[in-house]
Amino acid sequence: MAEQPLIVAEGVWFAYPGADWTLQDVSLRLAGGEYVAIIGRNGAGKTTLAKLCNGLLRPTRGRVCVLGQDTASLRPCELASTVGYVFQNPDHQIFAATTREEIAFGPRNLGLGEAEVRARIEEALARFGLQEVADAPPALLSFALRRKVALAAVYAMRPQALILDEPTGGLDRDSVHEVMGAVASLHAEGHTIILITHDMALVAGQARRVILLHEGRIALDAPPRQAFAQSERLHAAGLTPPQITRLARRLARCGLPADLLTVEEFVAAYVGQAAARSHSPWRGAT
Repeated sequence: MAEQPLIVAEGVWFAYPGADWTLQDVSLRLAGGEYVAIIGRNGAGKTTLAKLCNGLLRPTRGRVCVLGQDTASLRPCELASTVGYVFQNPDHQIFAATTREEIAFGPRNLGLGEAEVRARIEEALARFGLQEVADAPPALLSFALRRKVALAAVYAMRPQALILDEPTGGLDRDSVHEVMGAVASLHAEGHTIILITHDMALVAGQARRVILLHEGRIALDAPPRQAFAQSERLHAAGLTPPQITRLARRLARCGLPADLLTVEEFVAAYVGQAAARSHSPWRGAT
């Protein structure tokens, strides 16, 4: 028997009060262990779809199920240990007096004993490199550290799926590498990752599946290499493939693959092509 999907949306429509439809007839299935990127221009419905997946919002029509249970019959707190949500702005999540207390809040709300709560605090502090600020007020930390605190607090509840809304916004390159490295480790351990982002290079380097929302509908659902090959569909949604993919296409006439996604792939292809040319019997022929 096939494994039960983690999240299923069936014919979902959603409208905020007094507004037009934000989502229209959206259906999808997310399996456990996936790494999915939800992309689209501002207002396409990305965050709305994510909030429907963890019960913060309820469909106007249709239904969303998490592990077979309709989210309309569950409170968000009942879904928190299955689908965790890390807000785009960490300041919308952080409220406790210390980082340690922030991380403890979720596990305590799940009714865990104090020994388990303490163990989860220490493990989350270590995983996200927050030991030195464990007793500091998180509101006074740098933006990058506040983002890590918010992520650690959600992670401490051990959700099967983590929804990350623009997790690299406002971060420098080193902080992006650190945060997304931690996320990659979580995925490798079996967590489902749902990434909402405008950063196409991040999608190309991290995600295994891309869902494009355009005007409230799913316009594309494919692996990154296939998704970024559909330039016209992306352009219609106000997006472009990663820079390195666009460069590879321009150099395809020189023999490079046109579907490269990352700098690492580009370098490997270029080096391989250069090596092949250096061993060609026609090298230097006139």
